[in-house]
Amino acid sequence: MDGEWWRKKWVAWAAAAAIFVVLMLVTPAIPQDEDYHDFADQRDLFLGIPNTLNVLSNIPFLFVGLAGLILCHYKNYFRLCSQGELWSWTLFYAGVTTVGVGSSYYHLYPNDATLVWDRLPMTIAFTSIVAIFIIERVDDRAGTKSLAPLVIAGALSILYWR
Repeated sequence: MDGEWWRKKWVAWAAAAAIFVVLMLVTPAIPQDEDYHDFADQRDLFLGIPNTLNVLSNIPFLFVGLAGLILCHYKNYFRLCSQGELWSWTLFYAGVTTVGVGSSYYHLYPNDATLVWDRLPMTIAFTSIVAIFIIERVDDRAGTKSLAPLVIAGALSILYWR
C-alpha cells in the first residue's frame, strides 16, 4: 500500500509539472501596458533621485528581510522545528530583502526590463510562504519537497513573462 501511495504522489507531481509546462507553452505572455510605469508621484525630492518616494518606500523591506534572516539563524529565535522550515523561512526573508533592492531599482528606472527585478523577489517570497503553509499545516516533508519546485515555477513564470 505504501509503495502505491508514493507512486500516485509522484504521478500527481509529474502531471502537475507537465500541465504547468503545457500551459506555459500554449498561453501567450501577457504584455505589460506601458502606462503601468507612469507613477502618480514622479518628483525628484532628494539628491536628484527620480521617483524619490517610490524608491525610498522600499527601504523597510530591506530592513525587515535582514532582521528576519538574522532571527532565523540566531539561536533558533523563531523555534523552527525542521530544516525545511529553516530553508523556507530563510528563502522567504531573502525574498523580502531583495524586494527592497529590486523594487527600489525598478522605481528608480521604471520599465519592463527593471520590472523583472521588482517581481522576481516578490515571487520568491510568495512561493516560499506557500511551502511554509504546506510545512506547517499539511506535512513537513511534503512542504520541504515542494519548496524548490514552487520557487522554480514562480521564477520561470516571471522569466516567461519577460
